[in-house]
Amino acid sequence: MIIKDKAIKYGNNVDTDVIIPARHLTSTEESELAMHCFEDLDKDFKKKLAWGKIVVAGANFGCGSSREHAPIAIKASGVRLVIASSFARIFFRNAINIGLPLVQSEEAAQNIMQGDELEADLGGGTIKNLTRGKVYRINPLPDFIQGVIKSGGYIEFIKKELGK
Repeated sequence: MIIKDKAIKYGNNVDTDVIIPARHLTSTEESELAMHCFEDLDKDFKKKLAWGKIVVAGANFGCGSSREHAPIAIKASGVRLVIASSFARIFFRNAINIGLPLVQSEEAAQNIMQGDELEADLGGGTIKNLTRGKVYRINPLPDFIQGVIKSGGYIEFIKKELGK
């Protein structure tokens, strides 16, 4: 699974309350959640999505509450991949469950800059920074997890598996 796009960069401790503010949790509509994604962190996030769809952040991405709304809002906004130094455990699991790919790499997160063009090979275990000519090694996502992501989430994956 290869994802190629440009980086939108954030710092450390991006919590679920700035990914999707609690005042918008009255809806479970993905399009509604996407409209408010990152609005308290970055008022220009929607504009940035016109040129980039890989979020790169520092440590502890997705900390805070365990709501699934946060990864749903990110995925529904059009983000194709999140790269961070580290993730909150429950956020990581929620993201995989809904089919949002995540990659942990401290080196990549520290060195990738806003607007850098990236090519992430999730099965091959590399992130190429095409802008800066750098390659970062990552742990490849297992085939099972790639299958969940390609299916659009765990529920769709199970439906496909049961249909076999």
